[in-house]
Amino acid sequence: MNNTLQQFDNWLSRSGPAALVIREHLMPVEGIDSPVFPPTFAAGDGFPGGYNIDPPPTKDEPWRTPNVCLMDSVGSQANRIEPIFCEGKYAELVPQIVIEAGEKKINLLEASHRAGDALVRCSALKEELHEAFQNLLSGDADFLARIAPTSLVFGVWDSRDTQAKLPRLVSSAVRAFDVRVLTRSAQFTPSTEFVSEGLLDEPKDRKSQEAYAKRGFVHVPATASHGGVIATGGVRRDATLSLAALHLLKSAEDEDKTLALRRYVLGLSLVALTADVPGYLRQGCNLVRDPSQEYEYAEVYRDGTRKPVKVSADSALAFAKEAAAAFGVGESRVVPFEKKRAREDVKKKD
Repeated sequence: MNNTLQQFDNWLSRSGPAALVIREHLMPVEGIDSPVFPPTFAAGDGFPGGYNIDPPPTKDEPWRTPNVCLMDSVGSQANRIEPIFCEGKYAELVPQIVIEAGEKKINLLEASHRAGDALVRCSALKEELHEAFQNLLSGDADFLARIAPTSLVFGVWDSRDTQAKLPRLVSSAVRAFDVRVLTRSAQFTPSTEFVSEGLLDEPKDRKSQEAYAKRGFVHVPATASHGGVIATGGVRRDATLSLAALHLLKSAEDEDKTLALRRYVLGLSLVALTADVPGYLRQGCNLVRDPSQEYEYAEVYRDGTRKPVKVSADSALAFAKEAAAAFGVGESRVVPFEKKRAREDVKKKD
């Protein structure tokens, strides 16, 4: 038996660890005390909109601490990691399934809801995926692993059809701690005084004034807008590979097939966990590792015991290749999006 293939079998045992965890301390490229820009969210459900900070700052306590500010959500992190399987040295680990939708060709790995996405559901894959999700409801993940294995790694919910649902095995999020919220102001100055120079008529009403401002013909102040945050308590990425959830994956055929399936999904999960996640999250938020802080990589057992462990990206890839070869990677193909299926899908009632 190949030693590379067996090396992580302890993690597939119920007596093994419940999870692998990574704790990575980050900092803005400008310096640890520099402002960094979190994502902004729309208002709704009592949330006023803006930065997601818990507890939220108030008028009386604009710098309320301790607090936690979301810098990159679990879903966003998954969307940054999953596409690595589209190309390069990782592409051979999974089937490359592309959906032709009009002039676009979209890889299943980039679909918003993975195997449960409308794009895929209304393609020529519909019947196969329906069967795969039905098998999943019966406890057999083998078929789905041959079509969309990263849906087993990052989670999937067939919410518009079978209701089959799988939890994420790999989750990652970036948070800033004890943040001070900043504001910024700006002033737009047009290239010339269009009205006073007689290049445009004096605006007749408020609507005209707003039109001039919108098109850049008049001075426009922007005051007290989002100015980022200073994370006095640091920025941290926490990533988890839930081995306890991996233990739930089975193949209906036999124990050997189940072991091959779990090794395959573990290999993909380790590649995802050890991947060099891009630190550039958005304008004003370019994060790098904080060299003054220790990087934690640990096995965590059910009794709470934590044991240091280290799996490099290279060793994860080597194992993933062996596990993929033993399992048998599904067929790569290009399939069409079908308008007829989409029209029928729209008419369905929940």
